[in-house]
Amino acid sequence: MNDGTAPLVVVDAANTVGSVPDGWWRDRHGATERVRDALAGLARTGLPERADVPEWARRAPLDIVLVVEGAARGVAPVPGVRVEAARGSGDDLVAELVAARAPERPCLVVTADRELRRRVTAHGAEVAGPRAVRG
Repeated sequence: MNDGTAPLVVVDAANTVGSVPDGWWRDRHGATERVRDALAGLARTGLPERADVPEWARRAPLDIVLVVEGAARGVAPVPGVRVEAARGSGDDLVAELVAARAPERPCLVVTADRELRRRVTAHGAEVAGPRAVRG
C-alpha cells in the first residue's frame, strides 16, 4: 500500500544487509534482494514483536521502502516493498524520505547507524535495529 496513509517503514539496506555475517560482501546485490524479499512478507504481516518495534509497526499494512546504494542500486521493487536508489549517500536519502512525509504519519527507520538515528529522530521518526527485520 503506497497511498501515503499507511505507516512508513524505511530500511537502510546497506546497514541491514551488513548486520549479519552471511557472506553478503561476495554478492551485495543478491544479499539485498534477500532482505527485500523478507521485507515483502513483513509488509503483509507487520514487523515482529520486539522492544524497539512500535505497536503500530506490528500490524499490516505497512508502506515499506528499502533504500539502496552502491552495488545494490539495481535491486528491483516487489509487491509490498518500494526500492529507492540513492544517487549519493543512502543515509541522506533515508533522512530526506523521513523529512518529506506528513508529520502525523507514523515512521520507523531500520538502521543501527547512530548518526542516521539522530538525524531521523530529529524529524519525528522512531528507530529499530536491523534485527527487527532480519529475525
